[in-house]
Amino acid sequence: MPLLQITTNISVEDSTALAKDASRIVAGMLGKPESYVMVIVNDESSLVFAGSEQAAAHLKLKSLGLDESRTGDYSTHLCGFIQNMLGIEPSRIYIEFSSPERHMWGWDCGTF
Repeated sequence: MPLLQITTNISVEDSTALAKDASRIVAGMLGKPESYVMVIVNDESSLVFAGSEQAAAHLKLKSLGLDESRTGDYSTHLCGFIQNMLGIEPSRIYIEFSSPERHMWGWDCGTF
């Protein structure tokens, strides 16, 4: 059920390794089984932030029951992860959090 989408304007040398590391981070951060976590990495995207083509990233974290009171903590963890893995400064990262209703999240021919 958790989905992390990472979009960046830089080239990611090993996007599979990044996705696997992110999967572990998200599972631990949210306290959910990694068997439900999906990570999508879109690198070399056309992305301009603050009028600049400098390294930047846009993340989307979607999860059922996402604790809105913890989005600040999630932002800290995810920005630190992206800075460590890709060298992108946190001031060049936007994160979009969402928590859909269970009936609006499909899986395995049904919904949650």
